[in-house]
Amino acid sequence: MINLVLPESLEKMRSDIKAIAFSLLRPIARKYDEAEHVTPVELEVLRRRPSEGKKNKKDKKTPPEKDTGMLPSTNLATIIALEEMCWGDVPLTSSIPGYGIGNAAIAAVGTEEQKEKFGGKYTAFAITEPGAGSDTGSLVTTAVLDGDEWVLNGEKIFVSAAERCEAIVVWATIDPSAGKAGIKSFIVEKGTPGLTLDHLERKMGFKASDTGAFVIKDCRIPRENILGDPEIKKSKTEGFRGVMKTFDNTRPIVATQSVGVSRAALDFTKEKIEEDGVRLDYNQSPNSLSSVEKEYYLMEAHLEAMRLLIWRAAWMADNDQFNTLEASMSKAKAGRYGTLITQKCCDILGPLGFSEEYLPEKWMRDAKVMDIFEGTGQIQHLIVARNIMKLSSRELR
Repeated sequence: MINLVLPESLEKMRSDIKAIAFSLLRPIARKYDEAEHVTPVELEVLRRRPSEGKKNKKDKKTPPEKDTGMLPSTNLATIIALEEMCWGDVPLTSSIPGYGIGNAAIAAVGTEEQKEKFGGKYTAFAITEPGAGSDTGSLVTTAVLDGDEWVLNGEKIFVSAAERCEAIVVWATIDPSAGKAGIKSFIVEKGTPGLTLDHLERKMGFKASDTGAFVIKDCRIPRENILGDPEIKKSKTEGFRGVMKTFDNTRPIVATQSVGVSRAALDFTKEKIEEDGVRLDYNQSPNSLSSVEKEYYLMEAHLEAMRLLIWRAAWMADNDQFNTLEASMSKAKAGRYGTLITQKCCDILGPLGFSEEYLPEKWMRDAKVMDIFEGTGQIQHLIVARNIMKLSSRELR
């Protein structure tokens, strides 16, 4: 079972990272919300160096933490650190040089050679197309093997880190007639002929993160740049599972972003209502609580549920357990309630939640995207239902 007592090392890490979020991210959050597409130069101090992307071969031999008996938790540690950074600012956290969402794909299904070569690069993740969003099985970008090279053709939209990345993980089909079994992912380095950044998007929120669209025309990459098995499996489920493993890693990450911004909104709301004389007392009877207190306690309960679902999914990944159900549960819960919590905080704050003098209105705009990207909430509910009911995508649409 998951141990809910964090080891001392993770607690210290959490405290240290919150200090960085408070001193570095929070002060410039509004600046880059207003200056969309401007590179946050202040984040260069956090850039990951190439050596950090290399796999530590001693990880499997590292002894358990002394105070818990738990094995070192790479995914759980990432989740805990990310929550603190996103408490500072979500889009700025997503803009830290060297930490693209494509790096999670390489970590999930890349070979040791690919992790060594590309693990230190700032890697974007390109899956969405004009005609294929949450239904990843319907994408039409193609990859054709020509000698020792793959030739890619297609279009990708809503790619995070589109302008600032150094490489991109591109999803494409190597055989359209094979359906999902033919879908693979490929590493394309920025600057490769045939890969063109068409434009950057202007968005409601999440503005510090550069989001753009790529046109891919006769783009040639080395044969070894395919992620995972190049063979098309007879079983569609088996063939697609390796690709979808990426989402099992990234969905808890997106869910954690929602927890971070929701917690920021709750902390600010608590500060302001206490300034107005409301004293939160957890020992009071529910019948004696004010409307504001009830709303606040309910939001806190949802926040804790979001966090525990994410921790469970991350813990399972660290212990090599199949976590598709748990990853989608965490994403569905956090995406939905992150939106609701930030909205409700703005309701409670009144004019303070509407004014650009403070950050809650920004947090509300930023939170919405967490219910959309990496698979919408509706898609997550479908995945959860299919896993619980043991039904295929064809049987339950």
